Amino acid sequence: MGDRPNNFPPLPQFLRIKPCFYQNIEEEIPAPHQLLVRRVYLLWMMYSGTLCANVISCIAWWAGGGSATNFGFSLLWLILFSPCSYTCWFRPLYKAFRADSSFNFMAFFFIFFLQCVLALIQTLGISGWGTCGWIATVMFFSTNVGSAIVMLITTLLFTVVTALMALVLLKVHRLYRGGGGSLEHAKEEWSTGMWKSAPGAAAGLSAVSQQNQGPSLPQYPAAVPNYPNDSQW
Repeated sequence: MGDRPNNFPPLPQFLRIKPCFYQNIEEEIPAPHQLLVRRVYLLWMMYSGTLCANVISCIAWWAGGGSATNFGFSLLWLILFSPCSYTCWFRPLYKAFRADSSFNFMAFFFIFFLQCVLALIQTLGISGWGTCGWIATVMFFSTNVGSAIVMLITTLLFTVVTALMALVLLKVHRLYRGGGGSLEHAKEEWSTGMWKSAPGAAAGLSAVSQQNQGPSLPQYPAAVPNYPNDSQW
């Protein structure tokens, strides 16, 4: 895979900063799981968009008489959580389905569970934390109705995103356990270094032996579970 240039995030050519990742769902993800991975990617985009909407709502909150601290924190959450959520939970899920990696599945479950907890806190909307959630929005209706209506839009977005994240976590966990995945497989990959070395080695063989047959997926040992079809979701 080393001969393919990174393509994500898509950046203008004139910038000196170059993309950090290679992402191609149609090429790298097995067909039965492409729809799920694509939907999780859209969920990440929706979460990032919600953080952008939260900045706008915090401006309205500030303009209506709220604290400037909320606006400052909202900018921090946007700058911090948008790239970190892609790197810390979408990429592990992407690599898990790309190469049947139990270690990456476990990394996804752990980090994404924390993401769900964080999204729930953001949905609650504790004043002074930089998020327009239910508590802050409902209380602000008595201060400025116009600002509270703008805040309500972001509150509803946070609510939908949190519900979808919980659904994705349950779906991927059921899919993984249904295929026989377990913590033991992840420990085995960690102890042997398979979680980081197998994809590169398999890709090197693929580049030599299947140049005219299209891309192939890196394979782990047979002990790694074969995950069932998720086309009904």
